[in-house]
Amino acid sequence: MDLNLKNKIVVVSGSAGKEGSIGETIINRIADEGAIPVLVDRNSRGFAYAENLQKKGIDSLFVQTDVTDPVEIENAVKAIVAKYGRIDAVINNVGVNDGAGLDATYEQFMDSLKLNVVSYFLLVKYALPYLKESKGNILNIGSKVALTGQGGTSGYAAAKGGVLGLTREWAVDLIQFGIRSNAIIIAESYTPAYEDWIKTLADGETVLKKINKSIPFEGRMTKTDEIADTALFIISDRSSHTTGQFVFVDGGYVHLDRALINDVN
Repeated sequence: MDLNLKNKIVVVSGSAGKEGSIGETIINRIADEGAIPVLVDRNSRGFAYAENLQKKGIDSLFVQTDVTDPVEIENAVKAIVAKYGRIDAVINNVGVNDGAGLDATYEQFMDSLKLNVVSYFLLVKYALPYLKESKGNILNIGSKVALTGQGGTSGYAAAKGGVLGLTREWAVDLIQFGIRSNAIIIAESYTPAYEDWIKTLADGETVLKKINKSIPFEGRMTKTDEIADTALFIISDRSSHTTGQFVFVDGGYVHLDRALINDVN
């Protein structure tokens, strides 16, 4: 299916994670569809990602940005528009489950909010004039923690709850401009960061098996390319009448009967 994304300018925050991360996978899927991936991230790894795409003949731009800094986000949008003159979609993909729990300081809690939800607001705020021109759309990457809780991560949980609230609020606000706003909710996906966490545990393999068994569909984690493929469909014209929605790409983790866990080998 042609998603009609050719030459669309798609801005993805949190897109310079390790190879195989959700953001890195999304930018490569964007390129596969003939769209132009714009990477916004503070990690200098993004320079190499953009250069690799350019070597393949794919237009791409990396704007190194501390997304907790409003000025840097505003300047990033200015740099994108200076090069391309438009923005067709924004994918807010920043997310660090930083463990800022009830024992965290005020500053740690606020830092978690700044990274995990305020950055979403700021990127959309500064990109909005250009989304209005293109009648583009917004996709926020959310987490099941906003709905299920996790324990020990008040900042991240509050932020991801805020992401879902913003998704619906923007859907309402932006109907008049023909701009759609949606969110993908992820439960368990075996990203490089997840693997790094597993390796810190003395019984990591046992924990990993237990987590896999908790996922009803096929007893496995969601693959990052499954998340990326869904993201591209949602931002495309093929999803032109979908707005204000939370799309769960989670193998049934959040909603399906827990009794199904017993059927997984």
